[in-house]
Amino acid sequence: QVHLVESGGGLVQPGGSLRLSCTASGSRFRFTFMRWYRQAPGKEREFVAQLTDTNVTDYADSVKGRFTISGDNAKNLVSLQMNSLKPEDTAVYYCNAAFPDSYSWGQGIQVTVSS
Repeated sequence: QVHLVESGGGLVQPGGSLRLSCTASGSRFRFTFMRWYRQAPGKEREFVAQLTDTNVTDYADSVKGRFTISGDNAKNLVSLQMNSLKPEDTAVYYCNAAFPDSYSWGQGIQVTVSS
């Protein structure tokens, strides 16, 4: 069973930055992809960003140019650098990872953008 742990959330003012990290443990494989999703109150969970095992990245239109996903496939970890944060970025952010033999979600971490 792969276990994902997110860190780095918190409260930040509009225009500020936060960096989320996600570490996977319990797999003997390297990840196939790792993603970030988010869910705001009263809304469905939505895709934010993806990093594949070949270092291909993808972003939701709403975060392009502001968020950057990076990671280390050998260490099974991924980070999400979030800049120019807006109140509408407020949500619980979830790490999601796929391995050759498993698929896992983290518990989620709160990000609040407010003055």
